[in-house]
Amino acid sequence: MDIPTYQDMLDAHERIKPHIRRTPIRTSDYLNELAGAQLFFKCENFQEPGAFKVRGAANAVFGLSDEQAARGVATHSSGNHASCLSYAAMLRGIPCNVVMPRTAPQAKKDTVRRYGGVITECEPSTSSREATFAEVQARTGGDFVHPYNDPRVIAGQGTCAKELIEQVDGLDAVVAPIGGGGMISGTCLTLSTLAPEVKVIAAEPEQADDAYRSFKAGHIIADDAPKTVADGLLVPLKDLTWHFVKNHVSEIYTASDAEIVDAMKLIWKHLRIVMEPSSAVPLATILKNPEAFAGQRVGIIVTGGNVDLDKLPWI
Repeated sequence: MDIPTYQDMLDAHERIKPHIRRTPIRTSDYLNELAGAQLFFKCENFQEPGAFKVRGAANAVFGLSDEQAARGVATHSSGNHASCLSYAAMLRGIPCNVVMPRTAPQAKKDTVRRYGGVITECEPSTSSREATFAEVQARTGGDFVHPYNDPRVIAGQGTCAKELIEQVDGLDAVVAPIGGGGMISGTCLTLSTLAPEVKVIAAEPEQADDAYRSFKAGHIIADDAPKTVADGLLVPLKDLTWHFVKNHVSEIYTASDAEIVDAMKLIWKHLRIVMEPSSAVPLATILKNPEAFAGQRVGIIVTGGNVDLDKLPWI
């Protein structure tokens, strides 16, 4: 298992700086009052492809040798990693093949195609996704950039927490959503060296709570096809991300789909930003567990803003 290091994260930040945005921090007096804490939202939904995953994708794509890059890249993803990898591949001028569940939001499929990614659809289960991907990779020969269980991707995602710590002083905790664990792992990678006093807390949908159950059990528990409004958090932990979760995450909290949608509405209304259901899970868990965050300075990573505006969860 090739575990990325703090130096890998620093190298990644230098490599990707020309291709990403240093996203802003947003705050809301109303949300602070509601939570009983100072909340600092790191708006990764403002990245060009609309999600934090451009960091890891760009690190992987621009780290390839010319010989590797000529064969292109390939991945499987429910949406944001697919669009971010397609975007990074477009910037470098190389092919990108993506396996996506047929149930993935149309907005995310449209984004992948806009950036030149070629989509092969699969059934909405982890097993179908991996089997279909094996066929696509055998056919194309592209470099496999896993959505999260890849040291290059984790090092890239860790650059977000580095910026957050530079932008906000005196944080007590950072909360991010958890699905496969790429963002949480990158956050752990960075903060365990740069700011070890800051707790890393993961937030997960109740209806896809395999990371929570894994955390409590002490070993990976994987669900094959969970269903939740937070469609970006459907995949299970893998060996690399589990390493960071079990060694560095302080706690995992969960929220129901109804609580996630309520939090999403609050953010749209009071931060006035577009973000997807997966990005609302941290606020939902903070509002559900106020005693855990009372009086603290809390960083929240808003992971993405790619939503199908014709299918918002409250319509």
